[in-house]
Amino acid sequence: MVSEDHADRAARRAARVAELVSAMTLEEKLAQLYGLWAGASQDGAEVAPYQHEMETPPRLEELLPNGMGQLTRPFGTAPVDPALGALSLMRTQALIAGKNRFGVPALAHDECLAGFAAWRATAYPVPLSWGASFDPDLVAQMAAAIGRDMRAVGVHQGLAPVLDVVRDARWGRVEETAGEDPYLVGVVATAYVRGLESAGVIATLKHFAGYSASRAGRNLAPVSMGARERADVVLPPFEMAVREGGARSVMHAYTDTDGVPSAADGALLTGLLRDTWGFSGTVVADYFGVEFLRTLHGVAADDGDAAATALTAGVDVELPTVKTFGAPLREALASGRLPQETVDRALTRVLTQKAELGLLDEDWSPVPPALADADTEGDAVERLRGTVDLDRPANRAIARRLAEESVILLSNDGTLPLPGTPAAPDSPAAPPRLRIALVGPQAGSRTAVLGCYSFPVHIGAQHPDLAPGIELPTLSEALTAEFPDAEIIVAEGCGVDTPGTDGIAAAVAAARDADVVLAALGDRAGLFGRGTSGEGCDAPDLTLPGAQQPLLDALLDCGTPVVAVLLAGRPYALGRAVEEAAAIVQTFFPGQEGTRAIAGVLSGRVDPSGRLPVSVPRLPGAQPSSYLAAPLAGPSSVSSIDPTPAFAFGHGLTYTSFTWSGLALRTPVAATDGELALSFTVRNTGARPGTEVAQLYLHDPVASVVRPVQRLIGWARFTLEPDQRARVEMRVPADLASFTGTEGRRIVEPGALELRLATSAADSGVRLRAAAELTGPVREVDHTRALHAAVTVTVEERP
Repeated sequence: MVSEDHADRAARRAARVAELVSAMTLEEKLAQLYGLWAGASQDGAEVAPYQHEMETPPRLEELLPNGMGQLTRPFGTAPVDPALGALSLMRTQALIAGKNRFGVPALAHDECLAGFAAWRATAYPVPLSWGASFDPDLVAQMAAAIGRDMRAVGVHQGLAPVLDVVRDARWGRVEETAGEDPYLVGVVATAYVRGLESAGVIATLKHFAGYSASRAGRNLAPVSMGARERADVVLPPFEMAVREGGARSVMHAYTDTDGVPSAADGALLTGLLRDTWGFSGTVVADYFGVEFLRTLHGVAADDGDAAATALTAGVDVELPTVKTFGAPLREALASGRLPQETVDRALTRVLTQKAELGLLDEDWSPVPPALADADTEGDAVERLRGTVDLDRPANRAIARRLAEESVILLSNDGTLPLPGTPAAPDSPAAPPRLRIALVGPQAGSRTAVLGCYSFPVHIGAQHPDLAPGIELPTLSEALTAEFPDAEIIVAEGCGVDTPGTDGIAAAVAAARDADVVLAALGDRAGLFGRGTSGEGCDAPDLTLPGAQQPLLDALLDCGTPVVAVLLAGRPYALGRAVEEAAAIVQTFFPGQEGTRAIAGVLSGRVDPSGRLPVSVPRLPGAQPSSYLAAPLAGPSSVSSIDPTPAFAFGHGLTYTSFTWSGLALRTPVAATDGELALSFTVRNTGARPGTEVAQLYLHDPVASVVRPVQRLIGWARFTLEPDQRARVEMRVPADLASFTGTEGRRIVEPGALELRLATSAADSGVRLRAAAELTGPVREVDHTRALHAAVTVTVEERP
């Protein structure tokens, strides 16, 4: 039951919002609907407007009398000591509140996709690694830690998570997604939302909707998809995060779908999001997205037209800074292009959110929690410098565990785990030291573990003389610590994306003299063409960048066992290595603890437990492809292209073995509003502990519209000791068989189904099959339908 105090507080805040909406002038109202891009000062002074190539920023003093809606990226614009950034933001908030007649401060937002994007803050694994972990509880812990750090220094909103579903792995922002399956993306991203919101920070769902389905995998390209693909693939993660995560903000996508830009799509931003799903938070613009209605989409004649279109569709806040929602919107109102009520609608949402954050309370203070006990008076810079820690041991422990759980062992002929020393020769002499040739462009790169939205890459790249602020051991350093008795020879071989092959001969020479070769390959994260992965770093195909494939082929020819180690932002075709490499280890930018996690898996200190959140292609050009596809998308005698992946979605090996048995389908027949139930046993039959991820796929052989061959509807992740068993029970609501029918409504149809219990989406990954049937009438379902199977794992007690 809600306490009376809480109810009273909510009533007082609602009254305060209504009072402000009634009392504010038009200029004051509009000021609450836009942000100012202003980085924190390194000397603790008030923020300074950020000069962006797309904007000439207004002067801060010009804006203050009317108030301010948002402060954009106070920590994620330039390097600033965390304590001094908090001091700068505190002083700026006091200035903003003091200069407007209602005392309303700004709401501060920042990036936080793979950690708080601030100097010296923990850099966690990227979302593709979250998906690889299949561990939403751990993702929620990470997000809560991120949220606590943001809230401590005065930030209220985080621009994460990304809920885009991978539709084409050539797209540069694959690293920012949780994978190619909407259920996996939804569960993992919703866990992130719950974690961030639990710390009092507003989570922002992006990019709503369809951004990742752009043509040819190009950033900010048009999207051509039907209503059914949008409803059944693109939208479900957002729906789940709104319904179950408690997200309080949504960011529109840049793209247009079938000619309608998301920022102008009232059916999407208002009809579906608010009227159907019941979302009550704010919709914020992706940076410069409102102006793009004029400059890129051509659906607005001028900036006032763009502002009126976006605001009417349901965009409440223009980011990153004032542009169309300033004078152009005021002029649009004066000319009658939209009514005043539309502004008041957005204003009410913005002020309600500020009220929920306590920013409208009479006792509001600009002092953030991190400075609550500090002396901030006068010249406090040197007193405060270095006193706020955003990379605490607890943070690093979460980052380390998530990195370890996301390492995927794709193949292994028994070479891994590596021994401390090679097998003893037939002589009484002491065995020689293990000789490891560590070859490849990722061997000595400190940022090989970081995605494009990590601070050292996103902002630090613009400050080459600045220390990263966090410990980033190279793979070479991590291996040296993991194998102290080994001899490790390092040879770069080639650059990440340079075409030169001059270094390959020296790398091959080092490989011939070694007991094992570790080929450290992958991506360099960057922005807009300054990397091989990241926003604006799209790929023409899925060949390894630069000369990395020739390097890998040359190593495979040298006669020494080769273990390919990938530190990348997307999956790549690996050519001959799929069959010829001794082992393949895949990671997706695993964060600052990533190299230690990889070294632990290579030594056996860490048991590999990651699973592929995206398929690894066999051919570099067979894109776009996804396991979530219709029968016609598979191999065929009438096409010369076989899109079968080298390694399927969900695949991942361990250092042990498991048997699955004892399938019992307790309810093989259920009504279309009923539930199917099954159980089975998994046993660790190997000599080491190991983690299994039991995946449940639904196959619908006959439907009124074409369905994917199968799709993920649940999973169970659990760890077993040698010879230990677990009984897994799954209850599957008939709602999970629903899809968008021929008339555009979501339905559950009667008929035969097959429940597949598997280690991956490949046919070879299916361990058990259960034939089931739904009976009764076709049933229409809506946004209140069940979204999950109930999964229970009972691990047998060991004496």
